[in-house]
Amino acid sequence: MYKITGNNTFEVSPDNNPAEGLIDGSYYNLDIQKIDSRTWHIIKDHKSYYVQWIDRSEDGKAFSLKINGQLLELAAKDHYDILLEQMGMSATNAARASKLKAPMPGKVLDVLIKTGQVVTKGEGLIILEAMKMENMLKAEQEGTIKSVNVSVGDVVEKNNILIEFE
Repeated sequence: MYKITGNNTFEVSPDNNPAEGLIDGSYYNLDIQKIDSRTWHIIKDHKSYYVQWIDRSEDGKAFSLKINGQLLELAAKDHYDILLEQMGMSATNAARASKLKAPMPGKVLDVLIKTGQVVTKGEGLIILEAMKMENMLKAEQEGTIKSVNVSVGDVVEKNNILIEFE
């Protein structure tokens, strides 16, 4: 399942035949025939569309298509991106995050860093207990800790700011 945004929001399962999903919350199915490596013929609701692949970003998350000659710029999220978004995190923002937010409600079991400390990507910062599981929250980037806003034993809600980076 992929979530694609442009003028509309599409959720699509392209591996099914016919492909199916949601367009702005309404169910659809598509009959897709591949013409060549960059062109497809699609039938939706008895209407015919020719789709041509034009370009995509290096990470494959943004791309351009021509549909019946009209250029569209689209962005795609796979199931991992959607899961991160549902947890209050964003893969695209993680690399330049200035704050670490609680991904879910929980209790702070341990704080592994101090204000002023330099951390490396992947280094453990906080251990958060949520749903009876211990979750190690790690640095998404190298940086210096500007402030630590929680202590051991604190109960936090989803999206509470736990740590700020310089």
